[in-house]
Amino acid sequence: MTRAGFVTIVGKPNAGKSTLLNRLVGERLAIVSPKPQSTRDRVVGILSEADTQIVLFDTPGLLEPRYALHRAMQHAAQKAIADADVLVYLVDASSELPGDLAELAGLPQAPRTPILLALNKSDRLTPSRRAELAAQYPDAIFLAGANGAGVDDLLAAIRARLPESPFLYPADDVSTQHLRFFVAEFLRETVLEQLEDEVPYGVAVEIEEFREGADPVYIRAVLHVERESQKRILIGAGGSRIKALGQAARAKIEPLVGRPVFLDLWVKVLGNWRRNTASLERLGYALPPTKTP
Repeated sequence: MTRAGFVTIVGKPNAGKSTLLNRLVGERLAIVSPKPQSTRDRVVGILSEADTQIVLFDTPGLLEPRYALHRAMQHAAQKAIADADVLVYLVDASSELPGDLAELAGLPQAPRTPILLALNKSDRLTPSRRAELAAQYPDAIFLAGANGAGVDDLLAAIRARLPESPFLYPADDVSTQHLRFFVAEFLRETVLEQLEDEVPYGVAVEIEEFREGADPVYIRAVLHVERESQKRILIGAGGSRIKALGQAARAKIEPLVGRPVFLDLWVKVLGNWRRNTASLERLGYALPPTKTP
């Protein structure tokens, strides 16, 4: 008998969802940043064991949407919740208490899917605070995704709740997403690392060309920004910033691709793209259906 199913990790921004997915899969798939709202779309990781296959979804942080990109992010999280066989509700236990998941996710009612409450960053808790939380949430699993503490307990709880099923994907797959997706994500992660304030949030990455048959692999990527001032910052004096971004991103991309990469970066202005539905759809973001009166 084998078990397999979809497990969605949900929670507020900076709860540690991406770090947990990487820890569970054993691969660096989801970008990790101390900046909130770094995950914009569903990221898929696959963990296959002897008799169990867990297809994991990392999701955008749950927040109140303020503009079109936020609505697309919320829609991605809601869809991943609807697709799940098991939900892992991840909470930063060092700074907050669990809220109502349905309310946080903008859902009309509580999910019927089994929900595992995981209190993350528990290594930052004092013994007395941990005891208080354990008494208040007796079914919670205490985790520290950064160092792996409690991950085995979480995996055991997930396995026990997965449906009986043959494997959904080949056992050696680690994701269902293409290299293009991860290249774009690693580029965006590098922007988050190297730039401050609002600029990283105004950057979207589009892979225009990906020639795997070339030697080195040729990748042309466009970094879309919302304003000319952001374009100047991203390029830097004499092209210094875009060169540094390319070098740092290539160091992440080459191990993923497994070969040397020529990364051809361009910066273009796509005015107000975060609030423009046509621009978001062009960049691959799915928006929720328009409600009819």
